Amino acid sequence: MIALKSALPLIFVIALIVFEERVSTPSCKIVDQNPNPRSRKIDDEEEDFKVMMVANLLLMGSEAGYTNIYFRDSYTTKFFRKSFERLKPDMLVVLGDVSAKGSGSTNSNWLSVLQQFQSMLGPFLGLPLHIVLGDRDIGECNKLNAKSVNWIANSLPGLDSAGCGAFEVSNVSFVSLNAVAMLCGNNDLRFSVEKVVERESVDVQSQYKESNKGPNGPNEWREGLNSLWRESGVPSGSGPVLLLHFPLHRTSNSCGGINSLKINNGKHINESSKTSENRGLVGTGPYELSHTLPPNETEYIFQALRPRIIFSAHTHNFCDHIHKDGTREVTVPAMTWDAKDDPGFVVVTFRQNKAVTVSQCSLARESHVLMAYASVLVLLFSTALIASRSI
Repeated sequence: MIALKSALPLIFVIALIVFEERVSTPSCKIVDQNPNPRSRKIDDEEEDFKVMMVANLLLMGSEAGYTNIYFRDSYTTKFFRKSFERLKPDMLVVLGDVSAKGSGSTNSNWLSVLQQFQSMLGPFLGLPLHIVLGDRDIGECNKLNAKSVNWIANSLPGLDSAGCGAFEVSNVSFVSLNAVAMLCGNNDLRFSVEKVVERESVDVQSQYKESNKGPNGPNEWREGLNSLWRESGVPSGSGPVLLLHFPLHRTSNSCGGINSLKINNGKHINESSKTSENRGLVGTGPYELSHTLPPNETEYIFQALRPRIIFSAHTHNFCDHIHKDGTREVTVPAMTWDAKDDPGFVVVTFRQNKAVTVSQCSLARESHVLMAYASVLVLLFSTALIASRSI
């Protein structure tokens, strides 16, 4: 009995280590908008290219407190490591808001945020990486500065001076846009982003015409293409994978309790924002969580780019939405306890048969981890108390 009591602290420590390893391992499930069985298998021979997409890390850099440095950041590092080991992705995409308040920080603190992020990546450092600019990174419209955006964009891989990027990996074409600038009125950054959209639109049209050119010239249009498609000659879904921080405007609430975008007196209201507001500075602003790109910019993107699929962020919650033209948009949840109690991310598999499989991955709740730590401390204290009384 005495030997068992003396061994209890060691047993608790081992149990805690095992618990930490388990809770840092993601749990993933396929979210399939297409019932085609060919797109439901993740580990078949047709699998081509797997991308892990995260968002809203909200790092504080040199301004981080002890709780973030020694607890939350430590677990985020474990999340990345265990996700890499289990899912074996080929690329990492961050859909904005790497920084909690980068737009209001000094250049040195922004660099410390990037160093903090790099230290978390672990095995991901060997993979292709793309980071989209978010509103926390570069600020609101009234604070948007082309010079500072250019400086931040230059510190990130694959972005031009306007904060946009276009690249191809493993025969999958991606376009990322500075959605923050597209929210604003007449400014140089917005015009620069629209130039990128126009340039990519020309590429989409030329690639589509080239791929559909037969021995006697371009193929005739298939029956059923609506007049909207005929205007540019490129059907919906023929363009690149589109990466944004802000979601596109949506006319219907397709996500229910997962990401409820309701309309009240003409204003969007996100039910989940009430929870985030309780988390203080990190969980709120600069923009409300219900912000989406305006309808005119949304239609402009659809007309010009004909995106294959869209990935966005900002709301902190997962959403899988089908737009009226059939284009699928997946909103990636926040991967930080600073934004919500149950962080997550998505894994996207692009296949050789052009199918796209999206898996939603969940991570441990902060409240569950804290309860486990509290339970261990109580047990250790009780054991020590019993042992002292038996002496």
